Amino acid sequence: MARHKPNLDALQARLGHRFADLDLLARALTHSSAVSPGKRVDRSYQRLEFLGDRVLGLVVADMLYTRFPKANEGELSRTLNTLVRKETCAVIARQLDLGREMFLGESEARTGGAEKEAILGDVTEAIIGAIYLDGGLEAARVFVEKHFEEFIADGQTHRADAKTTLQEWAQARGLEPPTYVLVERTGPDHAPEFTIAIDLVGFDRISATGPSKKIAEHKAAEEFLMRQKVWKDRQ
Repeated sequence: MARHKPNLDALQARLGHRFADLDLLARALTHSSAVSPGKRVDRSYQRLEFLGDRVLGLVVADMLYTRFPKANEGELSRTLNTLVRKETCAVIARQLDLGREMFLGESEARTGGAEKEAILGDVTEAIIGAIYLDGGLEAARVFVEKHFEEFIADGQTHRADAKTTLQEWAQARGLEPPTYVLVERTGPDHAPEFTIAIDLVGFDRISATGPSKKIAEHKAAEEFLMRQKVWKDRQ
């Protein structure tokens, strides 16, 4: 049983895509808990999530290949992995307020399913899959470019392995690995901001803020590397 009837007109406006087949959109919003076991394959978002994950990967790979002509395969792969992971998709879901529009079973709704990172990441991928089936690859590309642009423009090529670089830098100096501490969480549920600090023995604490814990951690690691002049710039 669904929590409520979503406002599909308002949602389509936020998505920037008008569906010829509204059933695709409704299915993309339907968690398996909202349908009977025998109908989950046909009526939940599981198959659309599978498809959307592959479409997202293709579109982002093409964007990175085009925008970073000097990046090697490893750099492109690290950036791709950052952009298509569940945490990034969950940020997009919160920005679009997808949790409020989902069909959830009563038990899942009671336990906060609309705010769970994994579910929000899944529903974003399902939406991409639904847009692809409804409007083709070009429609999916327009959606992905619009809603994932900020993560590419925000220097994700370096941020993708800032934590790894910092850990290797610390180990090379015989230091304990850095620890990441949640300082505070602010903002509404659909657009939270997380402040993460890095503690590393012998160095002043440094912090950064981002729309998810993972992104804030990478930002904090980047700030540390910049402060210690391990990295000269963010580009």
